[in-house]
Amino acid sequence: MCGITGFIDLKRQTSDEGLAAQARRMADSMFHRGPDDSGTWTDTASGVAFGFRRLSIIDLSPAGHQPMVAAKGRHVICYNGEVYNAEDIRRELGPFAPNWRGHSDTEVMLEAFATWGVERGVEKLIGMFAFALWETETRRLWLVRDRLGIKPLYWAEMGSTFLFGSELRALRAHPAFKAEIDRDATALFMRHNYYPNPRTVFSGVHQLPPGHMLCLEPGKPARIKPYWTLADVARQGQVSPFKGDEIEASQELETLIADAVKRRMIADVPLGAFLSGGYDSSTVVALMQAQSSRPVKTFSIGFHEAGYNEADHAKAVATHLGTDHTELYVTAEEAQGVIPKLADIYDEPFADASQIPTYLVSQLARQHVTVSLSGDGGDEVFAGYNRYSHASRFNDTMARIPSGLRRAGAGAINALPAGLWDGAARAIPNRFRPRALADKMQKFADIATEDGDGFYRKLTSHWPDPQSIVIGASEPQTVISDPAVKTIVPGFIERMQYRDTLTYLPDDILTKVDRASMAVSLEARVPLLDHRVVALAWSMPLKFKLEGGSSKKVLRSVLYRYVPPKLVDRPKMGFGVPIDTWLRGPIRDWAEDLLSEKSLRDGGIFEPAPIRKRWAEHLSGKRNWQHSLWNVLMFEAWRRRWA
Repeated sequence: MCGITGFIDLKRQTSDEGLAAQARRMADSMFHRGPDDSGTWTDTASGVAFGFRRLSIIDLSPAGHQPMVAAKGRHVICYNGEVYNAEDIRRELGPFAPNWRGHSDTEVMLEAFATWGVERGVEKLIGMFAFALWETETRRLWLVRDRLGIKPLYWAEMGSTFLFGSELRALRAHPAFKAEIDRDATALFMRHNYYPNPRTVFSGVHQLPPGHMLCLEPGKPARIKPYWTLADVARQGQVSPFKGDEIEASQELETLIADAVKRRMIADVPLGAFLSGGYDSSTVVALMQAQSSRPVKTFSIGFHEAGYNEADHAKAVATHLGTDHTELYVTAEEAQGVIPKLADIYDEPFADASQIPTYLVSQLARQHVTVSLSGDGGDEVFAGYNRYSHASRFNDTMARIPSGLRRAGAGAINALPAGLWDGAARAIPNRFRPRALADKMQKFADIATEDGDGFYRKLTSHWPDPQSIVIGASEPQTVISDPAVKTIVPGFIERMQYRDTLTYLPDDILTKVDRASMAVSLEARVPLLDHRVVALAWSMPLKFKLEGGSSKKVLRSVLYRYVPPKLVDRPKMGFGVPIDTWLRGPIRDWAEDLLSEKSLRDGGIFEPAPIRKRWAEHLSGKRNWQHSLWNVLMFEAWRRRWA
């Protein structure tokens, strides 16, 4: 796990010393991604410079140093990630392979591309990766990102300079970088709390989409094309569906996830796993422990607020599996202490409040290990989000209620103060008490007038009309708003999964985990997002994943072979912190400073009036606007730090 960066001076006017010095500055801006080693490589005649920061995981020797030049000298790579089938590829290369200098996966990738070419070689990779490859003879630059978007990769053309890097800060470190805030993309941020790929906070700066490669050739514009698409996986699942029954599906899934986990347990440094006690992380840890000769190191964060604490569940699963478990209970003050760091950690506006506990559990794990496996991706792949189980019932119910009556009911719910709903929740026994009932009821009111895809879009929107909030913005279409998705995925629930996997997964969940873990120099691996697991899940009928309100059925059947249902069967909690009450209490002054009319007007991005209105309603307890306000707060905190 590392940080990569580089640039091409298209006019080739920079000296070799200048190229190397600038690449080093860009790489060193990401020291946290690779504190163990660094390197640069330059080709003055082509104006090319690569920069690298290394977190040593596989082959800790100098033989794993990057940027790395192929044995025949025709290819150079700098690479972030891990390829888990490197030894299989090494054997497949056979007589085409050189005399190996070490045992790093980087060298295997490099020689695979030198032998088969980039386009054929990348299809063979199982792993998470973002890399830059330079072909010295053709003077072509390739940028490639893994299939699901686990690893980040940004690029931009600034005048006569082409830039790329693992984080925006690396691009900003180059003197050619000059970009304004992209107001249209910021409207999307205000809707969703993240910047959907390929957009970023800056105009002219792009994320390379998951499963895509960029090729830059002399005298030609950058060409981007996919080498893997979820659309193809979904279509293939419809054309060639899984033929067996649910038991056979569970058996095949167990075999495949066990292999994915085993491959991700290969490391030359200490390794462990995040454990929340939910289905996803428990499955990963169970299959790790089943294949380990010693107790697996597991980590969880606990909170003293009962509605946000899963540590007891994690500890019960850890005890049953016999892991070497470490838990840390964090006070509200300690969690709030992370907030001033967020603009630095995330490097561009990012507003999923679970970023706070994700950073804390990463910090805890890093005290003991350098690599940690996680259960991320299980909700998207196996239909685990509550919205999936609620959606079909909601649609069926709403279709029978006249639209006028729905609007009246929504108005009545919104008229009741949040405190009334919270009071009603306290009358429900703890075991069945929903968390944040007021928030759920107000969300229900907001979506009650919607049908089908409109329901999903409303459900995933923090500001339903972000163009009215962001001055001068025109909100672009995304896969979430594109009606053509129906032609690819006809089923409503599967369409929700599809959209989540293309947007929410890479741009929220995986961004959150990458930045939080790399901020403390920890590598996070996600076995449930092995692309083979994703393909198998998409070949299964929906009823194997979701039926009658029961989610992740096939995944749970795997887990139940290792962990009793009573330890993991409970309502989905999520991984959050009580931002709503913090905003009314201990962080109110911080928020008021950022949300003041003067601050918003000085920033010049947002219309103050609707934001001030929501802030007043939140403080009064009339509504819980934590999510939409957190969007504004994270943007404004970032703007003060970076813009």
